Amino acid sequence: MEQPARKILVIEDDPGLQTQLRWCFENYDVVIAGDHDSAMAALQEHKPPVITLDLGLPPDADGTSVGFSLLEDILLKAPHSKVIVVTGNNDREHATRSVAMGAYDFFYKPIDADMLELIVNRGYRVYELEEENRRLSTQGSPSPLEGVITGSEIMQQACRTVEKVAPTDTTVLILGESGTGKELLARALHALSSRHDNRFVAINCAAIPENLLESELFGYEKGAFTGAAKQTPGKIEVASGGTLFLDEIGDMPPALQAKLLRFLQERVIERVGGRKEIPVDVRVICATHKDLHELIRTGLFREDLYYRISEVSISIPALKDREGDALLLAHVFLERISKQQGKQGHRFSKDAMAAIENYSWPGNVRELENRVKRAVIMAEHKQINASDLELGGSSAEELATFNLREIRDRSDRQAIMRALNHVGGKISQAAELLGISRPTMYDLLRKFGLKPK
Repeated sequence: MEQPARKILVIEDDPGLQTQLRWCFENYDVVIAGDHDSAMAALQEHKPPVITLDLGLPPDADGTSVGFSLLEDILLKAPHSKVIVVTGNNDREHATRSVAMGAYDFFYKPIDADMLELIVNRGYRVYELEEENRRLSTQGSPSPLEGVITGSEIMQQACRTVEKVAPTDTTVLILGESGTGKELLARALHALSSRHDNRFVAINCAAIPENLLESELFGYEKGAFTGAAKQTPGKIEVASGGTLFLDEIGDMPPALQAKLLRFLQERVIERVGGRKEIPVDVRVICATHKDLHELIRTGLFREDLYYRISEVSISIPALKDREGDALLLAHVFLERISKQQGKQGHRFSKDAMAAIENYSWPGNVRELENRVKRAVIMAEHKQINASDLELGGSSAEELATFNLREIRDRSDRQAIMRALNHVGGKISQAAELLGISRPTMYDLLRKFGLKPK
């Protein structure tokens, strides 16, 4: 069954340009409007994802007042549509003003069909991506993994592991860098288990001083130490019947690791200052951003405890390794935070989206959310730029492209440079690494203008 044609609204009063633009977009279902009223009617009827708008419309065909008024109305009625403003040759002032108002992009006359089609295709792809983001963030689903928003296969594998392990009482170790969402997966494990009606108790082993961590975990009896005015159960006891989440288990002091190991083996605890053994039925989930094997090697973490807490291990990839997820999450955060701050209608500029995709995100999802939140609060306009995210701009070469040839050429060039660097510029060895012949290697070097060192 054929897919329905993609719609585009062309707002242009010149019959000759109407014909030319219809020809430019032969792969689209083109709707033509020649003035303000017919454009708004077409917008209401067709709800086009992409719109091209000539600022010079009647009755002010030689000016821009009607065009800017229409742009404002379109953005109000259809804030998610991507408006590409068409303006006079090198009319930078009007182009800049349009983008500041919220237009997706601009294009100068005379019309270059190939370039305009590229901009429209990119706008349509961005619209589709944002539409998918909105669907993912608002769809109703009983699964707690709905909170994990991802399109990358490597993250989906982690989610599938969570779904398989959750119904059991297996002790789980979640591994991942800070800010990747380890607690989010731990809560999903609890919510999908038979213990979901009981408590989920979390404690950060790195956030509590060593001398207080034992009493915080195991509780204490009255008079056990100065200030112990009454008997107090610890986090393990409070979580009985539910789930205990020990975050940053790699920071637990060695002396306390032995006591935790005994609890995991025997499922009984003794409060600080007490002698009575208290049975506790609790499911334990641990997490850390540290390399536990290295800590074991240096004597800072017990090997027997490691095997006890890692009956099943789940690794969460860093955001930079989750292909496409940075932009996906950024759009979800932008919409959510804009609503929370009462500043709806924000959108990312092209340079912001390129910067999001090219940044390495050392702070992972937490850093991304914080940057988007700060940008929404501080921005004085609806369009969020790379500078608002404090990421800096991106060069034209770095801007996201959906042209397969460009993507392939960029990938080939990077692979050739890596191979040459790996073998010290020796062409024969580089060709062997790449699995190509020496003549092919020379052809590629000429194509990309590369000179081996």
